[in-house]
Amino acid sequence: MVNNLYKKYKPLFHIPKNWIYLDGNSLGPLQKNIIKKVSNVLNNEWGEQIIKGWNKSNWMTQPDHIGNIIAKLIGANKNSVTVGDTLAIKLFQAISGAHQVSKKDGFVLSDQSNFPSDLYIANSYLREKNLSEVQIVNKTKIEEELQKGKISILMLTQVDYRTGELYDLKKINSIAKKMGVITVWDFAHSIGALPLNVKEDEVDFAVGCTYKYLCGGPGSPAFIYVNPKHIKKINPVIAGWLGHENPFNFELFYKPAQDIKRFRIGTPPVIQMAALETALKIWENIDINLIRKEAKLLTSLFVNKVNQFDLDMKLISPFNPEARGNQVAYQTNNAYEKIQALIDFDVIGDYREPDIMRFGFNPLYNSELDVIKATNILGSIVKKGLWKNNKYSKRNLVT
Repeated sequence: MVNNLYKKYKPLFHIPKNWIYLDGNSLGPLQKNIIKKVSNVLNNEWGEQIIKGWNKSNWMTQPDHIGNIIAKLIGANKNSVTVGDTLAIKLFQAISGAHQVSKKDGFVLSDQSNFPSDLYIANSYLREKNLSEVQIVNKTKIEEELQKGKISILMLTQVDYRTGELYDLKKINSIAKKMGVITVWDFAHSIGALPLNVKEDEVDFAVGCTYKYLCGGPGSPAFIYVNPKHIKKINPVIAGWLGHENPFNFELFYKPAQDIKRFRIGTPPVIQMAALETALKIWENIDINLIRKEAKLLTSLFVNKVNQFDLDMKLISPFNPEARGNQVAYQTNNAYEKIQALIDFDVIGDYREPDIMRFGFNPLYNSELDVIKATNILGSIVKKGLWKNNKYSKRNLVT
């Protein structure tokens, strides 16, 4: 009942006693060795070295080093990924870069279920350039719209943040390439959960956050991948000093670096970078295909157990585990109250508007026993109406 990944890696995570943590698709838990690493950065690097740390502790090269670690996780060439800033900023860079290298005058295409922030960011760039806003369609229409020939850029999130529905990236990207469309993929719910290969699939741009399945910590820096063939063609719209060819020459006019460094902007967040770098060390020995295999088993077990309870909860994730990421979601009345009750009973999922209960699974610290216990608690809460307690209806700022 307990997978080998769980037995090996669960002890490495700090998860409060008795918690069943099913929210790793929103924020991954802390790895215990990060505490020691960050303490060392604070006390021995920043504390004892102060400004010497930029050279002595290699703070300035963190984005390049960590970028190459992430490159391996997404099947990218070395020196084609850099890390820093937020996902919003990295997506803005990707959209603006895609616009520069596109050879077509057409629309940016996305789907109605994309993460709203991605749409906000893309539209903010397009409005600034006096271009048409993102053309949004139902995800079932994406292939049809691509084949009409009116699209210049495709911007999609591989795994639907609400339902976990999974795009067939290889198929979609292939259609886009045949139509001369530049592709921008958001891997926020993919990296650390799914096998990825941007080189093999000829992805143009990819972005993602690092605090979900990679467990880099709240607000850990995001990454951007740029297909090497595009890098030198792009004049960064956000031209920060560390994207300069020679940042410490302090020249008054911007000369972009000749490689992925041109997508760096400002000073690296050293403490967050240190936490992320430490979190990524476990990936030196983890087979992502095994992660995916175990996650499909966990999500399927969860779905089957919930079905047995007949809880008036509608599965809105694909039933076929091949068609969803490492998360499942249900639509139900009083979803917020039910999630709050679950949390009160130490089963941590989350809520999404307007009526969705969402659960993310990571085989590194979730087991089949966790799933059985969690679904038993869920069944009890719903069957006994425990969620009707007034305290569960009070809305928190973060849902």
